[in-house]
Amino acid sequence: MKGGRWRYTRLPSSVEDALSAEEDAEEEEEAAAAPAPEEPLEPQLTEASQVLGASEIRQLSLHLPPRVRGHPWSLVFRTARDGFSLRRLYRQMEGHGGPALLVLRDQDGQMFGAFSSSAIRLSKGFYGTGETFLFSFCPQLKVFNWTGRNSFFVKGDLDSLMVGSGSGQFGLWLDGDLYRGGSQPCATFNNEVLARHEQFCIMELEAWVLS
Repeated sequence: MKGGRWRYTRLPSSVEDALSAEEDAEEEEEAAAAPAPEEPLEPQLTEASQVLGASEIRQLSLHLPPRVRGHPWSLVFRTARDGFSLRRLYRQMEGHGGPALLVLRDQDGQMFGAFSSSAIRLSKGFYGTGETFLFSFCPQLKVFNWTGRNSFFVKGDLDSLMVGSGSGQFGLWLDGDLYRGGSQPCATFNNEVLARHEQFCIMELEAWVLS
């Protein structure tokens, strides 16, 4: 008995096209079945913010450290409710160890502030970590992260609160009455002036704890 030989017969082009179309359809079905990328979790606020709108909150939450992203925002201080007093802000922050977010609106309607890696408190020196950053919606969101050039993150005196420093300039500072403030380029964050002017008046300030 002679051994058989395999013969290869080329499929007609119409058959090949039909098989190819079936494979493409299967691939499209698999792609459609794949889950879409999850949207970042929008933070839940214990109270509505009088400074930031929903759009600003969503944008800002994307720049928060992963460890706190999606955590609830608890309002611990608001000038409209608690008065214009830095000492009162410190008292309201007592007992909170989590990261804090300062947001404010000035006389020009500009919104800006700072994220601190720990709660705002009185201190003899600067404290915080490289997670700290400054931000401004003036008019679009700009975030100024740590440059690594120094560790002058946050310092709380009885008469002022400072975020970022270098060469005698402060990225953000607020006076003891939470009435006047200032912003200058500083080495800590290599930031721009957060407001329209280096000196500004505070119309509304909120302090949130993210934990």
